[in-house]
Amino acid sequence: MNIEELSKSQLILLTILVNFVTSVATGILTVSLLDKAPPFVTQTVNRVVEHTIETVAAAAPAAVIQAPAPSNQDLVTSAIGADAARAVAIYAAETGTSTPAIAIGTYLSKARAVATASQDVLPKEALIEFTNGAYIPASLAHEGKGIAIYGFADDAALPKMASPSLIASDNLKLGETVLALGADGSASTGIVARVSSKGVHTTLPDIGVGSAVVDLSGNLIGISIGDTPGLLVSADRITALLTATSTAATSTAATK
Repeated sequence: MNIEELSKSQLILLTILVNFVTSVATGILTVSLLDKAPPFVTQTVNRVVEHTIETVAAAAPAAVIQAPAPSNQDLVTSAIGADAARAVAIYAAETGTSTPAIAIGTYLSKARAVATASQDVLPKEALIEFTNGAYIPASLAHEGKGIAIYGFADDAALPKMASPSLIASDNLKLGETVLALGADGSASTGIVARVSSKGVHTTLPDIGVGSAVVDLSGNLIGISIGDTPGLLVSADRITALLTATSTAATSTAATK
């Protein structure tokens, strides 16, 4: 067959075949020559090869193996799971668990506190039920601007879990996904619709007073006040109350 009659694909295949055969022949010839060469020649060749490999390896950037990014579904289920783990039930200390829970809240392990929406029915002394089945006494430490904070005794053995970051309302973006676990245990998703002086407005349904709302990372955005579906008390107010509570406790300890 005349080489001029070959197509482009056939020419490429022929070139690859020639290169392959040449490489194999070169390798065989090199090995044969090295077997017959004096020892010092073989050692010199080996040193050159090793040096070349080291130089190339040092110059080439290290390969970074990245784990696949989690899917949106993975983020949602993880955030809901974290929110559920922090959910607590609040009982009046006088009646204990013989009556239904008065409110629900969210446990902030780093602050050793429980945050919930402020209500007239909240007791001063409460019994907090955690998801692990533990019941631990708590006292109403601070209340104001739609938020109530319960604190525990210094020697109380509290469950260990990751504490959420409290997201300031200034850092929220319109359209950002928000997640919540309602008082009945049902999960809901929505978006941030507006941020105003009244709080954080979302498209979430009525999830119940005191239910925590988180972002896709499981961080706390706010707590439902129950008056208007989707309206939250922002996490800023929780931060302010926790700071006030901590400052008051420090001042009290200093005067003793």
